[in-house]
Formats: sequence, structure tokens, C-alpha cells
Amino acid sequence: METDVRFTHKNLVEECKKGIQGSQYELYSLYVDAMFNVGYRFLGSKEDAEDIIQDSFVDAFRNLEKFKYESSFGAWLKRIVINKSINHLKAKRIAVVPMEAHEFHLTEDESVEVDKVDIQKVKKGIAVLPDGYRQIINLYLIEGYDHVEIGEILGISTSTSKSQYHRAKKKLLEIISEL
Repeated sequence: METDVRFTHKNLVEECKKGIQGSQYELYSLYVDAMFNVGYRFLGSKEDAEDIIQDSFVDAFRNLEKFKYESSFGAWLKRIVINKSINHLKAKRIAVVPMEAHEFHLTEDESVEVDKVDIQKVKKGIAVLPDGYRQIINLYLIEGYDHVEIGEILGISTSTSKSQYHRAKKKLLEIISEL
């Protein structure tokens, strides 16, 4: 018999809210690996990602009463991890730099078909991108946020998000071509 994952996870969240022993560990076990991957993609450091994940779970469990099932628990937790990762990078003074209007002009001729590029090269390329570029690439390509959402998350304008993405993509393609 196939179990509905949303039902199971909702039950675990409700058990955590009630303080039932072991439920927090079960919920943690279900999400820790995925959340570590999210944190690692942003931070590029295993140790930083581990710290952020622990802080994120502590905050999530402390604020579980605020979770109202407007999204899945995983999506809610992922948003906490992303926000904490971004705040960590900001604390290290790694900023997304706003660009002047004249720098927005990139032609499609400069792009390469990413489908034809080896996925391992893409991963290596993302890993060596400057942190600000890696943030935009992760938020847009990997996490699936649109530029309006990225602007809200990072506290930048939509046009800055778009321009940073295009610059990051251009830099990523340069890096990949050298690998």
C-alpha cells in the first residue's frame, strides 16, 4: 500500500507540536540531507552548511506553531535554510552588486547550449563561481525562484536580479569552456 508522504509528514509535524518523543528526530531525518544540499550549494563549505542546517532545524522546531500548512513542511524549511545561508553570506560581506543600466545588454549569441555541456562541468563551474553569482544561479536555476522572488529574498530589484543572473550565466559558461 502506497503511503501519502504529505499525510505522513503532516502527522510528524503535529506530533512535534505536541512534544511527542522521537517525532522531531524523525522529521529531522527525513529532511537533513536535502537541506544540507541546499545549504552547501549556497555556501560552498561543508562546515558552514552543517552549522546553517542545525540552526535552521532549531529555528523551525522553535517556531513550529507558526507553520500553518500554506506550503509543505519541506518548502517552509527550505526557505529557512536559504534565508539563513544568505544571511551568513551577508555577514561575511559577500554582496550582490547592483549593476548600471548600460550593463544589462547581453545578446543571446553569447550563450552556449547548456544541454550539451557535461553536467559535471556545470557543477564544477558553479562551485568556483564568486559567491554572489553562485547565489543567483542557485536561486534561479536550481531552487526555481523567479526574479521577483529572488529580488525579495536578496533585497534587490527584479532588474538587478535579472542582470546578475545574466552575468553569472555568462561567467559560468566561461568557466565551463575552460574546464
